[in-house]
This record gives sequence, C-alpha cells and structure tokens, in this order.
Amino acid sequence: MIQMQTMVDVCDNTGARSAMVVTVYKGSTARRGKKRLKTAKIGDIVLVTVKKSLPNSEFSGGSDRKERSKRRKAKAVVVRMKAPTRRSDGSYVRFDSNAVVLLDEKDEPRGTRIFGPVARELREKNFMKIVSLAEEVV
Repeated sequence: MIQMQTMVDVCDNTGARSAMVVTVYKGSTARRGKKRLKTAKIGDIVLVTVKKSLPNSEFSGGSDRKERSKRRKAKAVVVRMKAPTRRSDGSYVRFDSNAVVLLDEKDEPRGTRIFGPVARELREKNFMKIVSLAEEVV
C-alpha cells in the first residue's frame, strides 16, 4: 500500500530519481482508527513531488520559489510495490522497492524508457505504453 508521504523511486528517464506521494487520485480507502486514508496499489494514479533529480532535467530548480514548486509536481502511476499483491490465480507478487512512472496530461508516460520490472496488473488498467516500454513484465 502506498499512501500520502510515501517515498518512491522514479523508474523512467525523465531525470527525476526519487519522489514523495502527495495525493492518491485513484485508489481505495483504508480505515485507520477514525480516519479514512486513501491508499494506492499497482496501476493507481498518484500526485508526486520530485525530491531528487538530475542537475539538467526539467525537475531541477527554477529561478524563484513559486516556479520551482510548480515544476516539481507531477502525476504518476504506481508500477512496483513492496507490499504483496494477490493475483486471481492465488499467487502473490511483491518487489524490492516502491516505484512510479511519471505521466503527462493524457496519462501517457513522460519518459521514453522504463527501468526495471513492472507488474502485469498494468495491462488490465490499460497502461499498454508502459508495459511495452518496460524491460520485464512480471
């Protein structure tokens, strides 16, 4: 489960390296005491803020504070999760890290390459471009 303030790796070639989840757009709600927290699973869309990036990427610092904060926010889709995910055949899949791929306005990947394996559940959520760009689909 990925929720607010979860640190995730960015596994594409946009220049961003790590990010923090700010909001879960499409996900399920989990009850924690009296609160209801939105949690994301593989294939859910989240809003992230880029924390670490390469120096000459589009996510590096701007001239003023407002421009810098606007440039560092992006939509992303969850492609790997540490928590185990149950599949319909009864098996479970889990990965070593939490990872996302950054999206543009049309929910297509910003980058042209995707590093590392991605889950097969992305195919069911119609992220076919991500599945085709990935090195390995597990």
